[in-house]
Amino acid sequence: MPRNALGKGLEALIPGASTDVLEVQRSGTRDIPIAQVAPNPFQPRSRFDEVSLNELTASIKATGVLQPVLVRRIADGGFQIVAGERRFRAAQLAGFESIPAIVREVDDREMLELAIIENVQREDLNPIDEAKGYQSLVSSVGLTHDEVSARVGKHRTAVTNALRLLGLPVEVQEMVSRGTLTAGHGRAILGLESQADQLAAARYVQSKGFSVRRTEALVNRKLRRRQTKTRGSRPAEIADLENKLQQRFATRVLIRAGRKGGKVEFEYYSHDDLERLLEAWAVI
Repeated sequence: MPRNALGKGLEALIPGASTDVLEVQRSGTRDIPIAQVAPNPFQPRSRFDEVSLNELTASIKATGVLQPVLVRRIADGGFQIVAGERRFRAAQLAGFESIPAIVREVDDREMLELAIIENVQREDLNPIDEAKGYQSLVSSVGLTHDEVSARVGKHRTAVTNALRLLGLPVEVQEMVSRGTLTAGHGRAILGLESQADQLAAARYVQSKGFSVRRTEALVNRKLRRRQTKTRGSRPAEIADLENKLQQRFATRVLIRAGRKGGKVEFEYYSHDDLERLLEAWAVI
């Protein structure tokens, strides 16, 4: 599925807005005092990259705020950022007294959805904040994974795989959020069954600076050793196939061989996890 432009996701939520409403349209824009603007309480970002924000601040000092922010009115007569918080923060740092804005009537549900969609469609959002954004769209807005996929312009599998990162221990999520581990590392570590094993592996991988491929190999070795201990006389080729399947599909796999045939069992942990497997098998 091709990645949608930012404006398209917002257009779906603001009837009558053009595709590029937040990027180039200045009609209906007004300058409002920055002192009257409050941040978005539903902001999905837990971190704003300092280097990137300083670069944006320098650009705004040189050329001004070229893209208006989207705001809504609040009870005290001021405004709240709906979308464009990086521009708002950069304008503050640049010492501007006012900022160009488009004022819209937006309720809390729409505000949450707009803020998340704007952020998850940016390349610099860290994988954990992206996953938490998707989770908010599911739990707070009530969207299905398919609807989230359509809103943000990403394949449904990408959305589901991102959400799986939230199954990691909190400390490992922090590593991914800070960028000391990548989402690829996180998905590899999810192949381990217990959170204690996942945390130990993450700390080891981070300390050694392992690549994702080496992390996958480490997880494979751990799984192989555990299977050797618990399955005793199981043929090595069966255990090896189970390891490969577990890494390929990121779930526990058991091959039960009989005299003439057998069966392969895949574990799943939720309806969404089952759908992820069915998609991987090209069943749906």
